[in-house]
Amino acid sequence: MTAAQRRIAVVTGSRAEYGILHRLIGLLHRDPAIELQLIVTGTHLSARHGMTLREIEADGFPIAAKVDMEIGADDAAGLAEAMGRGLGGLGRAFEPLKPDIVVVLGDRYEILAAAEAAMLARLPIAHIHGGEASEGQIDEAIRHALTKMAHYHFVAAEPYRRRVIQMGEDPSRVFNVGAPGLDPLTEEPAEDAADLQDILAGLGVPGAGGPLFLVTYHPVTLAGEAGEAAVQLLAALDAFPEARIIFTGTNADTAGEGIARLIEAYAVRHAPRTVCVQSLGRRRYGTVLRAADAVIGNSSSGIIEAPAVGTPTVNIGPRQQGRLRAPCVIDCEAEAGAIAAAIREALSEDMQVRAKRCETPYGRGGASQRIYEKLRDLPLENVLMKRFYELEVTA
Repeated sequence: MTAAQRRIAVVTGSRAEYGILHRLIGLLHRDPAIELQLIVTGTHLSARHGMTLREIEADGFPIAAKVDMEIGADDAAGLAEAMGRGLGGLGRAFEPLKPDIVVVLGDRYEILAAAEAAMLARLPIAHIHGGEASEGQIDEAIRHALTKMAHYHFVAAEPYRRRVIQMGEDPSRVFNVGAPGLDPLTEEPAEDAADLQDILAGLGVPGAGGPLFLVTYHPVTLAGEAGEAAVQLLAALDAFPEARIIFTGTNADTAGEGIARLIEAYAVRHAPRTVCVQSLGRRRYGTVLRAADAVIGNSSSGIIEAPAVGTPTVNIGPRQQGRLRAPCVIDCEAEAGAIAAAIREALSEDMQVRAKRCETPYGRGGASQRIYEKLRDLPLENVLMKRFYELEVTA
């Protein structure tokens, strides 16, 4: 590091969030005026969740610190213990690095631990994707807690900017930049059909046949019937016996392991047209997302990224309730008949045509560039001192 370099720490704790951060990490890494301090934690270091640390290493980014949270049991006590280990490990990681600012994204418990450690170390925090709502999730509370810990905010849409300000944040520190997850989908050339065939062949999925479904289903952490909802999803998929189905892994949340076992058993019973892969990786995921006839499940990717590439989404249950959505997102209850009906609607000629013209509320790309430019130039002197921004309220 040279004396003039700005030290920017970026914390990543999961495969999905790393995919969103990838473009920004690259921009920071290539700037000689910036020392990128990439801190890897969470499920990246878990063999059970695909050891996605290897994807980061393959991308060639230097890793400043690895903090193993030793994610074990997926019950509340196990996750609390993992958070505790993460908090201590991240605090120790920050001490020698001495970053000028710490960048965190989203609403995961791994990232809450990172922000808490940064706050205790009196380090400025920049938070990406604040102000959003997901009313079926513990993530809702974590996201808003991160907003109050952060000193700069990069939000994905104008209503979210207003919500962050509503929580008392200074408008001059809140920037509507769009969703960075759209950047590789809107700025990189789409992979051709040969690449898709290579991916399907590598997964053992037939290259031709019925419709292609990309399915991701996570626990709904504020509801109590995550397993039953997954059973309903699998029953709905039985109504499409010709479909080729690619499941991606569940989050390391409460009840996540039980859902994963159900899905893995289903994939074995319906092989080779159905597979379960813990992580497709950034590029393969983008290719399959573009090629899929429908995205099915309750992941934010179906709300944010799928509409940007013209793929209809069947969004199941309350997990994404409260988020802005495009017209090509079909919401349904977590019941087999309702899910099957929503899938049929997604496959209809009308919806397939409409999805190709779909406008997303999360911008048209370029978010990573905007965030990078702000991180490079924003003043950091006295940034820890925050005033509560009062709004006029009429009862």
